[in-house]
Amino acid sequence: MSNVLYISSEAYPLIKTGGLGDVAGSLPAALSKESQNVRLLLPAYPEVLKKIKKSKIRRKTSYYNLPVNIIETKLPGRNVTVWLVDCPFAFNRPGGPYADEHGDEWHDNALRFAIFCQVAVDLSLNKFKLHWKPDVVHCNDWQSGLVPALLSLYPQRPATIFTIHNLAYQGVFDQQTFSDLKLPEELWHMNGLEFYGQLSFIKGGIVYADKITTVSPNYAREILEPEQGFSLDGLLKSRGNDFSGILNGIDNKFWNPGTDNYLEKKYSVHSLNKKLLNKTALQKELSLPIGKSIPMIGMISRLVEQKGLDIILQSLSKLLAMPVQYVLLGMGETHYEKLFTAWAKKHPDRLKVIINYDESLAHRIEAASDIYIMPSIFEPCGLNQLYSLRYGTLPIVTHVGGLADTVIDASKKNIDNGTANGFVFKELTAESLLSTIKRAMAVYQKPKIWRQLQINAMSSDFSWKTSAEHYVMLYQQALKEL
Repeated sequence: MSNVLYISSEAYPLIKTGGLGDVAGSLPAALSKESQNVRLLLPAYPEVLKKIKKSKIRRKTSYYNLPVNIIETKLPGRNVTVWLVDCPFAFNRPGGPYADEHGDEWHDNALRFAIFCQVAVDLSLNKFKLHWKPDVVHCNDWQSGLVPALLSLYPQRPATIFTIHNLAYQGVFDQQTFSDLKLPEELWHMNGLEFYGQLSFIKGGIVYADKITTVSPNYAREILEPEQGFSLDGLLKSRGNDFSGILNGIDNKFWNPGTDNYLEKKYSVHSLNKKLLNKTALQKELSLPIGKSIPMIGMISRLVEQKGLDIILQSLSKLLAMPVQYVLLGMGETHYEKLFTAWAKKHPDRLKVIINYDESLAHRIEAASDIYIMPSIFEPCGLNQLYSLRYGTLPIVTHVGGLADTVIDASKKNIDNGTANGFVFKELTAESLLSTIKRAMAVYQKPKIWRQLQINAMSSDFSWKTSAEHYVMLYQQALKEL
């Protein structure tokens, strides 16, 4: 058994903006079931402090002349101890974890997450004397990238793992910020935190962690190439066998149509006919024309370019001329929000756009939809296609990242051999998306084949257990090589 300090800037259900929140809310619990003694470290955002119940202050300290409390609590619904970094100056503010209510990044993100990292380092070195010392420190994304770098300066340190959830977000700041944060000078060089004359948090994780992972095998291959490597492909290649891809899992208890209390009607692979009742209920809820035979297309997404929104927008006039209903739930960049909302006003009986993130509605859309579209330009792992598979909602995806690892195209060969569970297209164009939607709708008109694809989808095992086992093996390897 290893003591594992799991460091994340978000964790569901306390705070979530995307896939990282889902992972950090589930993986620590899965690791605990694999006999790992896990503590989760998280910033104390206002939303987090509102959701915790029992808590106690374990230590009072300060960083950069700012008061910081270490608060201990539990992850709701999990037997996982959480340590919160409570620094009101850094984290007690309206808006999101990384940006304000207008979507603009906080001007002091470098300071905010430097404080977070400094606390993580001191916890890792047992400086607070909390009667618990980690053997392994597992960092996630740029917000914790300084931790492996700072720990590298100590000969007696835990093993460090750094997971890249999305290489596009790197935490890059100017050189003055490096000085302002009073980071050790020996870390400022081209093989350290310096990145083309700037400070890169994510580079700290990639250079200094003992092992680096990302969230799917295919994405691990993709980011070794310039197109998806965001100028870090050469560095990742140089890490050789220390870099690997481990596919994310999903929480099978929370995402389970057989026990999901958000649904109008629970169902399973053995009672798939009941899935239709969820479609009818959502049609009523959203004031869409009611009809069981109308194919419903769902999408739950951050509204950003990465998600393939431009090719969807280019497709909408032809898509909405088809006998379909399209339901979109999400929020993000203002121009996408406005464009989709405008389309919805013109086509109220075909398109519903909800600019929000609503967990219960997300579940109801997954259960109600027949098809789920996810035409991402790149997708490190993707979780919504996994939720869709679990709910018998067949995904239409691009052949990228974790989508390529998890969705098997309904070609004739794959239908015949019983492996198909969705639809995949390779060209990132509106034409390819539309032709794939038409192909899916043609199969939808063949109920026997469609039902078999649903059964294939729902029978897939994407639980966290397999992923957790891979991480435990990686921890053991890192400790052995330390």
